[in-house]
Amino acid sequence: MRLYGDDWNERPFPIVADGLAGLTPISFAGPFISMLTEPNAVQIRVSLDDIAPEVWRRLIVPLQWNLEQFHLVIQAAFNWWNYHLHEFRIGGLRYGDIALLEEGSVEGDSRAFDQREVRFRDFEGPGTAFAYIYDFGDNWRHTVEIEKLLALDASPKQASCIDGARARPPEDVGGIPGYEQFLAVIADPKDPEHAETKSWCGGHFDPEWFDLATANKDVRNALKPNVRRRLHQPKPKRPKSSS
Repeated sequence: MRLYGDDWNERPFPIVADGLAGLTPISFAGPFISMLTEPNAVQIRVSLDDIAPEVWRRLIVPLQWNLEQFHLVIQAAFNWWNYHLHEFRIGGLRYGDIALLEEGSVEGDSRAFDQREVRFRDFEGPGTAFAYIYDFGDNWRHTVEIEKLLALDASPKQASCIDGARARPPEDVGGIPGYEQFLAVIADPKDPEHAETKSWCGGHFDPEWFDLATANKDVRNALKPNVRRRLHQPKPKRPKSSS
């Protein structure tokens, strides 16, 4: 039996036996691969839903990494602070930190499975898509799409960010409605909440800001212990006077 996505996406997902992580491994001889060597990495596009223009990152991740490691990569790529609960939704099933999800569950929540048991080598191949949700209050939903399987000269030991666009919303801004209100307030110096809101976000926020070098450095350090996140965007440097 092949599982398919829920209402948000009808693309095929890997087989899961008895609801556990017995996912069907990639068939390297299958139609997705036309190379002499086996893949050792995967190219993934992650985008934030319901924000336009789109906020997105393109990542290279070792093929043997699991979803717990990938969670930390997403946090680093978008500079989320990892303060809140998260989960992956794949084929109608939930994956995450079981202890935390069970502690924060409410009546009606479906059973959660261990994110450490699912690795990228278990997925069907390019075109597979699933959801990553961060902060169940603000409900930041990300679409994760596997774009390519890669056979790199050397098996990567770290993830990397190779492309992206735009800044993610501030933490705890209140989800999509709160973010829309936030953008309107900081864009209007005459708004009575402008000064307070600007101070709250660190004195500066540019929704178009994205720095690839910074994002890649953060992603490469994603699995290091006690990694620190930037609390706010860097303020733009003032041009030097020509006096």
